[in-house]
Amino acid sequence: MRADDSAIASERVAARRGAVLAALGVASFSFTFPATSWALEGFGPWTTTALRCALAGLVAAAVLKGAGAHLPDRRHIPGLLVVALGCVVAFPLLTSLALQTTSTGNAAVIIGLLPMSTAVVSSLWSRSWPPGVFWAAAAVGAAAVAGFTAVRTGGAPGAGDLYLFAALVLCAAGYAAGGRLSAHMPGWQVIAWALVLSLPVMVPASAAALALEPVALAPIPLAGMAYLALISQFGGFAAWYRGMALIGVARASQFQLAQPLLTLVWAFLVLGEAISAWAPVTALVVLVCIAVTQRAARRRAAPAPQPAPAGAQEAVSGSG
Repeated sequence: MRADDSAIASERVAARRGAVLAALGVASFSFTFPATSWALEGFGPWTTTALRCALAGLVAAAVLKGAGAHLPDRRHIPGLLVVALGCVVAFPLLTSLALQTTSTGNAAVIIGLLPMSTAVVSSLWSRSWPPGVFWAAAAVGAAAVAGFTAVRTGGAPGAGDLYLFAALVLCAAGYAAGGRLSAHMPGWQVIAWALVLSLPVMVPASAAALALEPVALAPIPLAGMAYLALISQFGGFAAWYRGMALIGVARASQFQLAQPLLTLVWAFLVLGEAISAWAPVTALVVLVCIAVTQRAARRRAAPAPQPAPAGAQEAVSGSG
């Protein structure tokens, strides 16, 4: 096998691994809203946000210490702070507040818009724009998901929608920043250091929230809190950022188009919400859009083949 064939094979393996990890991250995130609804049965929205982040931060600190991880470079601190603001603080808080006034299905609308927002933010930062077909397919997929969930919930704007819109913008920035950082450090360390950086705020915030908001300890709220801290806030992000490092932010973000549908399935199975008959149609549109965006991104990333020098061609034709 020639060296270039071996390199191509390695790239394909890395691409498949990245796709699997990105999909695993999305699957982990898809249960976040149902888990938040569980947690809100026993904790207030501020307690739910602060406590999940504090617990995840303590776990992340222990894992970093056990792995002997080095402190991040100073040049990476601004990006880690963006991740901490968008993914550790803002998204959990704003979605917890939104779920006080809106349903899980309505909240899932923002997940349909996250791929476009993440890809736009990432492209603006990197100044590298995917081809037009990529954006067209992503727009169709996002519109299909947003339309499906909007029709299902009535689409009436309210305070919850404003919280969700703000969460969308800040989380997209956190996703894009984390994707860029994962090219310089392991994906799990990106979210781990962001969580550790948030501890000086989240630990006292947890204590204050527990003192000010009522708490009703029960198995369901505790299970929801455990999932949010260990999976939604840490484990899922570790897989997600690693996947983005292997296949790119724009391509990985398109897997999120399936997240609202997965959330709706969980909402039906766990929370008892009804599923619209349009769900299979939307799922098919989403899968087609993901396939188109993946193909478009691969074509954009693939380097143009270079003709071999005449001497090299003769050597190849004369060997073996």
